[in-house]
Order: sequence, then C-alpha cells, then structure tokens
Amino acid sequence: MQQVLDASKPSDWRATDPDNTLYVDLPAGRVVIELAPAFAPLHAANIKTMVREHYFDGLAILRVQDNFVTQWGDPDTDQPDKARPLGKASKTLAAEFERAITKDLPFTRLPDGDVYASEVGFTNGMPAARDPKTGKTWLAHCYGMFGVGRDNGAETGSGAELYVVIGHAPRQLDRNIAVVGRVVRGMELLSALPRGTGALGFYEKPEQRLAIKSVRLAAEVPAAERTPLEILRTDTPTFMALVESRRNRSDDWYKVPAGRIDLCNVPIPVRAPREQSTR
Repeated sequence: MQQVLDASKPSDWRATDPDNTLYVDLPAGRVVIELAPAFAPLHAANIKTMVREHYFDGLAILRVQDNFVTQWGDPDTDQPDKARPLGKASKTLAAEFERAITKDLPFTRLPDGDVYASEVGFTNGMPAARDPKTGKTWLAHCYGMFGVGRDNGAETGSGAELYVVIGHAPRQLDRNIAVVGRVVRGMELLSALPRGTGALGFYEKPEQRLAIKSVRLAAEVPAAERTPLEILRTDTPTFMALVESRRNRSDDWYKVPAGRIDLCNVPIPVRAPREQSTR
C-alpha cells in the first residue's frame, strides 16, 4: 500500500472542506470529523447550527461501550429544568437513513460481495452501500463512522447526542440511524477511553465523564489554528490500486492472499499537506 501512496499524484488527494469539517477538542487533543451532507443534509445542518452556538462546549462523553461506540451529549438531557437548550437547532428531524441513488453522487464499487447490501463501495471517501433495485444508497457503520443517537422514534435524532463507532463494524445499524460523517484524524482519542461500567457502557458517576473543551466548525477557526488535512480520493485509479494491494497482499509475510476485501477493511489514507511526496 505504501508503494501505491508513494506513487500517487497531487490530484489523487483532496483537502477537507472547512465548511463541513468539525474539530472536537478534548483535553488530550483534537478529533477531526468530516461531515457527509450529501447523505444527511438536515442532520449535518442541525449539527452545524448547534456547533455555531457552542452547544457542545463543556458537555461530556457519556458512554464508551467496548467494541461498539463512544457517545457524547448533555448528561442532563432527561431533566428539562437542567438540560441545555438547543437554541435555533431543531429538536426533531425527518429520518435520513438512506437517500436516492442519483447520477451526481459518485460511487466507486468494490469488486467483492457484501452480506448487508447488493453493492458496496465509496462515495467521496465515505463507505457506502446501495441497492439498485430500490434505487437507494446509505452510509455504512464502519470503524470511525459518525452518527446521530436517537430514541425509538425515527424522527427523534436531532444531533444533540452523537456517537462514533470504535469497534467491529455494527452493520446491523445501517439504515436505522442517521450517519453524518467519519473521523479522519484522532480516533485514538475516542477508542482508547476507559470503558463505561454501567449498562450499554454509560458512565455511572459524573467524575468518570470526559469533558469536551469545544466543538468548532473548521471554517470558523482562525487559519493558524486549523488542522489541514488531505484525503485520498476514492474515485481514482490510485485508490483502486490501493484496494487491490489490500485484497492481494504481496509482501513476504502473507502466504495465502485473501483475494477479496470487506468494505470496512479498506483504509482511506489521510495526510497533512507537509507529508506530500516530493516526487
């Protein structure tokens, strides 16, 4: 894979969009999240509204369930007299679990099958699945994916409670919850946290919770304080060469190449601009 990346061209990479990039600043560092408004425009917009109003500042990581998710939000959400108001953000939103397949939505299909969908691949760097028979496509719950928590009602997820997948891909959640993006840097800050001891991995005591310093939209952070990143485009021959390098490992350690690859096992390389090859 490194040989493929070393041979890549500048045009094989794209910069993150400041208008659709979140910085979640924790005591240990920054988590960078790229939003996917093409799949969940209402939820992405609502989250950005809350971020602009600094809704998440000072809230906390409430849940870290082993091999599942890290989740954050307002610990007082069940107490109306103490809960933080959402301000201009909507309290409920229409479900955005899937969307129509359209010609303007790119899709790089993987050559191997999938248990959960008839076709899987990547759309703008996001792992996606689709069903041409129904004309629908959706984002998949791979490691690092970013979603909106909800109650039983399909329209109860506003974005006030958010989660990131930190374990084996829980694909059974696909098309049951709004997925709004992917962590592109800082996963170790979420996946290495102490596991919650309560039911579903919730922290039982306030002192166990990790405070969130701030959540900001990159576009509203001074240029000198941003984290510039480039992501390998998934609509290029270079990306397909990378996929093939992972499907059929050719290094000396592998004796039996798999000859296939799962959607959630395809890495999407991310680099800082200064990490560019000098070739």
